Formats: sequence, C-alpha cells, structure tokens
Amino acid sequence: MKCLLAAINAKYIHSNLAVYDLKAYAEMKLEADRRSGALPESAEDCRIELAEYTINHHAAEILDDLYMKNADILCFSCYIWNIEYVRVLVKNLKKLNPETPIWLGGPEVSFECETQLRELPEADGILYGEGEQSFAELLLHYIKGDPFPKGSVHRESDGRIVTEPPARPVDMDTIPFVYRDLKEFENRIIYYESSRGCPFSCSYCLSSVDRHLRFRSLSLVEQELAFFMENRAAQVKFVDRTFNCSKPHAMAIWRWIRDHDNGVTNFHFEIAADLLDEEEIALIKTMRPGLIQLEIGIQSANPKTIEAVRRKMDLKKAAEAVRKIREGGNVHQHLDLIAGLPWEDYESFGDSFDTVYRMEPSQLQLGFLKVLKGSAMHREAEHFGILYQEEPPFEVLQTRWLSHGELIALKRVEEMVESFYNSCQFQNTMRELQKYFRRPFELYEALGNAYARRRMGEKKHARSALYEFVLEFAAEEIPEQKERFRQLLTLDYYLRENARKRPDFALPEEAFREEAKQLCREWFPDIPVRQLLREKHVEMFDRPFTAERQFWLFDYENRDALTGNASVRQLKQKEQML
Repeated sequence: MKCLLAAINAKYIHSNLAVYDLKAYAEMKLEADRRSGALPESAEDCRIELAEYTINHHAAEILDDLYMKNADILCFSCYIWNIEYVRVLVKNLKKLNPETPIWLGGPEVSFECETQLRELPEADGILYGEGEQSFAELLLHYIKGDPFPKGSVHRESDGRIVTEPPARPVDMDTIPFVYRDLKEFENRIIYYESSRGCPFSCSYCLSSVDRHLRFRSLSLVEQELAFFMENRAAQVKFVDRTFNCSKPHAMAIWRWIRDHDNGVTNFHFEIAADLLDEEEIALIKTMRPGLIQLEIGIQSANPKTIEAVRRKMDLKKAAEAVRKIREGGNVHQHLDLIAGLPWEDYESFGDSFDTVYRMEPSQLQLGFLKVLKGSAMHREAEHFGILYQEEPPFEVLQTRWLSHGELIALKRVEEMVESFYNSCQFQNTMRELQKYFRRPFELYEALGNAYARRRMGEKKHARSALYEFVLEFAAEEIPEQKERFRQLLTLDYYLRENARKRPDFALPEEAFREEAKQLCREWFPDIPVRQLLREKHVEMFDRPFTAERQFWLFDYENRDALTGNASVRQLKQKEQML
C-alpha cells in the first residue's frame, strides 16, 4: 500500500514541516507494530511518500504528477494559501481514481469539518487538530481494518458524516527528528519546533485554540540543533508560537546556540518582547551579529483594541526591550502590526504605525486581519461589524471603524514600507526624509499617493527607477534640498552593490574619476586600480551633504551582518592627514 502526503507551499523556499512529521511519526509507529507482531505480513510493503509543490505550479501540472504517482491513499496538507488548489485537485483526482481515498488535514480544514465534507463530497475524510497520532491510526484503518482514528471526520458508505472525538495532544519527545540529509533543503528555509501550544488568547490567532503547552526535552533539542550547526544550515526558523513563554527553555536554547555558533547559521524566533527580562536581554547582546533574529508581534498600540482581541501585552515594556536589543546592534528585529482589528480606525492605526516605527525595527510588517475559521474573531466578526473575503485568505474588507477605501490606502502604505523601509536600500534617505514630515505615517502615506499618481505599480522597474522616484518625490516636497537627497540616494545606492551601470541621478563619474584613481594608488599601492575598482567603489560627496569635498570607499567584502550594506571609509589625500 502506498500513501502519498501532498503539500503545496506558498514559495519554493518554504518546506512543509507537518508532512515530514506525519511521515516520520507514522513510520515509527508502524515499525513498532511490525516488531511486536501487531501488523499482518501484508502490511510489510506499506510505504509513505511525500510530494511537495508550490502555488506557482499550474494545477494541471500537479494533477498529472499526483496521478502518475499512483497512490492507494492520498492526503493533502491544507492552509489558506493552498486550499483552493487542493479543492480543485481533489475533485479532478476523484474523477480519475474514484476508488482512491482522499483525506485532508491542516489548519484550514480543522474547523467546521462536517460542513467542509458536505461542500466537497469528493473528499473521504478530514484529520483535524494535531495529526501525528491520527494519521498513524488512519493507516492502520486501511491496513488492517482498525476503527477510524480519533481526531477524524469521515464519510460512511451510506453517506453519513461521522465525527470522532479529538485525539490526545502528542508528547513532543515522541516526534522523530525529520532532518537527515539537508541537501533536499538546499536554498530552502528549515522549520523546527521545540514547543506547541500558546499561553495567550489572542482572538485573531488559531494558536490560542491550543492552550496545552508542551516542550521538547532540551537534550533532544540540543542534539538536533547540533545537526543543523554541523551541516551549516543557512537558516533555521523556530515555529514555536511564543518561543520565550518559558524563560528556562528559551534561555537554555539561546545559550546553547551562542556557545556553539558556527558563524553561518541564523535562527529565527517569534517572541513576546514584554516577557523579556534583563537577564535574557543581556544574553541576547552577547551573540554574534546575525546569529538570531526576532519576530515581535505588537499588532496595535491602541489599548481598547488590545483589550478587544484579548491580547496580553505591556506595550511600554515591549518598547523598552526592543530599544535595549537594538542598542546591542547584533539582532535583526521584525515588528508586526495588524490593520482591521476592532476599535482601530484610520487615525488610530496611523498612531500605532508611528509608535512601532519609532521603535526603529529592522523590518516593520504591516499585515491585514485574516478572519480564520476556528478563531474567536471568526465568531465575533459580526459583533464587531467586520466584513471579510468569502474565500481564502479571508482578509478583512471593512470594519465598523475602517472603510474599504481606507484599507486600500493602508495597502499603499504597506507597499511603500516594503519597498523603502524593509528593503534596507534607502535607510539614510528615509531617515532624512522623515525629518520633513510631522509623523512617520504621513511620509509613507505621501509616498504611496505619489507612487499611485505615477502608476508605478503597473509595471516592473529597473532598480534605479525606485531611487529616481524618491528623488522626484523629495524634489517636490522639499525642493531646496534636492541636491542633498541626490547625494543621499547615491550613498544608499552604492551601499547595496557595486553597480556596473551608474544611475542617471548620480553625479557624472568624469567629474572626479582621476582624483579617485589617484587616491586609490595612494591608499592601496599594491593593488592595481582597475582591479580595486572592480571589487570596491569610490564615490565623491560634497556640500550640502558633507561639509567639504570627500571621497568614500565602499567595501563589499565587509558588509553589515544585519542590513547587508557595504562598510564605508573615507579616503583622505595624504596632505590632508598631515
């Protein structure tokens, strides 16, 4: 018997930890039953295979590939980004192989299961909640006729839909480590889980449904992290919902990572910043720059909103923790906001934006409320006057406090933040531009309006086009500072890369080329100038950006671990140094 676990990921760089866990756990259980004699001989050839795709594949391509794999049982991992693909595939695969059982699992089908089976009669059943134990028992049902597993909803032969009671929460230590050969994860994010459940009750989040908090033993975690370190994995992303909800657990892992740093691997954690104390922050500050990155959900700075979504957060304490970590200069901090929450109108969201922006995160993610099945927000949406999309991703359309037009305006702000803040390509320019606006939100609002007027979003642009757009914007808003912003943009442009094609907005190189070459000869007499300028870049700056004419060398072999920017040094003529 061949069982196929299919995952359709949002991007190629993603992997689906869930299907790897299901496969490893079921194989472990089947092997234990074989050894004990609990499995019949006919079960010896039971195989579990994985098939991963992305939503960028055509559905017809996935259909053909799944059909050719000729599975006896087919199981799909379902999320908001792939459920529409899955529904189409299930319908077409059932036409081709009507006798093949098709099962669904994952967060997108773990709620309102009976309704979903009625709406998709081609599916034979759903595994809801945690799937490891349920999936293993499902295989035993097909192998030797055991009852349908707990944690399942299934269709009987007479068409009745039957819901089994929930499965027991899985002991984290019983889940096998799924990574053996990292070659298949090359250029992909590696996901890792050291805990399950969440102690908080945020109404918009499915993690609050599972309040049964469990941890993987530290001895196992350390062995598995050692594997990632030894194999020099690029990035390991912990999927724990609130990694630092247990201080001893978090401290032990952070301390181990610091003490066994290989100089390459980066670890990502989602944390609650207001839970951090001085001891944890002190430990974080001792880490190599770029060793860890932190994702911190602020979501809103409006106290009434925070109360309405049942979120527990001390904003002042969170801001102080973010500030202290930022001062260490060694950790990428990613702060989140959610638009569309109760009691947050356009002006209030602007205030929340300003509050988080002034915390100076490495990245500011402006997200939009998703009204997920199973969440408290799904039950309370009507009460709060929240309208949302009927189809995945169930994104907010309008609330009692935010019109659809205002949400469109916030989407423009989001695009500007992604392009001009989160990209880290305009750091000096944005910092200076902000000085001319009353508040950060107004800067990105104005950028969004100018971007829309020029219809910039309707076509792809060369990299330099975005710099030219910002220069035009600055010239319109602060015309007397156009030359200063031209030089700031030139600085930001060359901080990122030694571009072969000089941008049109930069000063013509002929104006300083010979002086630059002479400085290179003086400072680097052992390196031919042509070779040096292939590897590095020299740029001239003067008033009003600098007090005097200066030459700066951009070194791309030495970059900032957090921003990726080249290191910069000033090249002074020898007589200036006397």
